[in-house]
Amino acid sequence: MDTPIADFVKNYIKSDSSRFHMPGHKGKGFLGFESYDITEIDGADVLGAADGIIKKSEDNASSLFSSAHTFYTTQGSSTAICAMLSLVRDNANDRPLILAARNVHKSFIHACALLDYDIEWIMPREMAHITKCIISSHDVETAINSCSKKPSAVFVTSPDYLGNIQDIASISEVCHKHDVPLLADNAHGAYLAFTNPRMHPLYLGADACADSAHKTLPVLTGGAYLHVSPKAPKNFLQKARDALTLFSSTSPSYLILQSLDICNAYLSDGFEKKLSECIENIKKTKKIISENGFCILGSEPLKIVIDAKESGFIGYELADILKSNKNEPEFYDEDYVVLMITPENRDEDFERIKHVFETVRAKMPITKKMFDLPIPSCAMTVREAMFSHSENVDVSASLGKICAMPSVSCPPAVPIAVSGEVITEKHIALFEHYGIDRVKVVLQH
Repeated sequence: MDTPIADFVKNYIKSDSSRFHMPGHKGKGFLGFESYDITEIDGADVLGAADGIIKKSEDNASSLFSSAHTFYTTQGSSTAICAMLSLVRDNANDRPLILAARNVHKSFIHACALLDYDIEWIMPREMAHITKCIISSHDVETAINSCSKKPSAVFVTSPDYLGNIQDIASISEVCHKHDVPLLADNAHGAYLAFTNPRMHPLYLGADACADSAHKTLPVLTGGAYLHVSPKAPKNFLQKARDALTLFSSTSPSYLILQSLDICNAYLSDGFEKKLSECIENIKKTKKIISENGFCILGSEPLKIVIDAKESGFIGYELADILKSNKNEPEFYDEDYVVLMITPENRDEDFERIKHVFETVRAKMPITKKMFDLPIPSCAMTVREAMFSHSENVDVSASLGKICAMPSVSCPPAVPIAVSGEVITEKHIALFEHYGIDRVKVVLQH
């Protein structure tokens, strides 16, 4: 597969032209890669109106992901999520309602505030962590039927931070029966288009999907995709480029664009085999960890998620052991440790993981605190709350106040209280559990 963006930049470097254009470093290096960092000069195409080399590269990505079209963004899947949500607005005078599983990334909340959307939550029967919200097609059916008005879309996060994958195929059937688009935050699962069988949400029935290419593929941080399904409403494809432009900078990173471009060639040249071998290595590693008494969770192929407390450790303690053996986790908190792996990890990396779990033994389980997320009570719309006058207060003083801006660390960037919700004792208990000391609340006179 060709790499039109990367080839253009290489040829431009070879031309040794005097750079009377941005950026200010003029291709001369302090970090070493400045010569590859260009702007939208003649022939480089324009991301917001791509019809040249960027369009050709996106076409290559579209063929790899079997999409109607795959659009690039250099500002992460957060931008793709905002753009994806804007696709479902059909009438400027009507405030859309989005049905969403509760474990959304905070960029979803930001998008709903900017677009002035209402949210109704699909709550799971059991929620053991702020990032985990497994829902069934029955849950979605019930939620659609009980909505205050017909939802403009159903929004799910799959996979989540703890490696859980939603039943997208069944959920999409219910959505389409009710003529409601299904949108998927697949930030952690771009590689799922290349598993056997294919597990990507787009393949399983989602109408549009946001992928962080950089999370699981060899792409520079910020590289992401907005995929539109061939079966999506026609206006999705027509509006997607403008939707991304609405939320994006007019100065996209050509370093990231080259990275996305080169990734197409990488994916087309034996990636499925490399991915399959990597997944087998992970399965073997999980088996060793389990045999030594540690509790493994999640169904996502490229994550190793350890229930630390069930294994007798506080998550921070287990993470420190891993780090002291040169293993840097993706995420950890009091309860869990998450390791993200790709085919670019070396054999040495697997050996380091195995060494830890062959030398450290699991202990008696530690009793977990009950996770109890309250049923939300909203006093304001998301937009009203987020754009209101607000103040930062100690969590201990937030009882009964209205959340203005979600307070959450990144990762995992999943809010405990959402803008417009009244903060309860249960919220406060969860803030304290996750180490959040202060929260932004609506200033009340």
